Amino acid sequence: MVVGAFPMAKLLYLGIRQVSKPLANRIKEAARRSEFFKTYICLPPAQLYHWAEMRAKMSIMGFNAEAVKPLNEAAAAELGAELLGEATIFLVAGGCLMLEYWRQKSHHRLKKRQQRVAWDTMRDEVEHLALVLEELQARVQQAAAAAPPALEELRKQMQEVRAQLCMRDGDQPSSPQAEPPSEE
Repeated sequence: MVVGAFPMAKLLYLGIRQVSKPLANRIKEAARRSEFFKTYICLPPAQLYHWAEMRAKMSIMGFNAEAVKPLNEAAAAELGAELLGEATIFLVAGGCLMLEYWRQKSHHRLKKRQQRVAWDTMRDEVEHLALVLEELQARVQQAAAAAPPALEELRKQMQEVRAQLCMRDGDQPSSPQAEPPSEE
């Protein structure tokens, strides 16, 4: 049995069955008390079930079952009430499964959306830092031609930006790299 392999599934099934059993018992009682409910709700499915069961049994045994004798009213009402109770339990269990599926699906969608937002934010931040780095490199080249003290300040700013970029990538900031020879 597959359910035996999954004790949690079996436990869940038993829990759902226990919760929906009172509802099924109420339906059975209503079928026994109400003539309308018994006649129009319980008897037709019970007679159909009896007919299909008898035809299947007869064909398995090799007999020709052309006319199946219908159940008496009391037996049909009892069988119909049992069928209705089991159908109620099945519907409650199916509803629980559908709700759990919907909950898992919405949780998955939310997680994907959060990942996409985080990815877009990170990409925008990297693009911004790349633009800042390009701007600083341009200023360094301009300052190299102008004055050496300004060059030192811009190099320090570039190193800070590189350190920030390295930290964003998960790397530890590396030691300052050797400065290129000045073009003086």
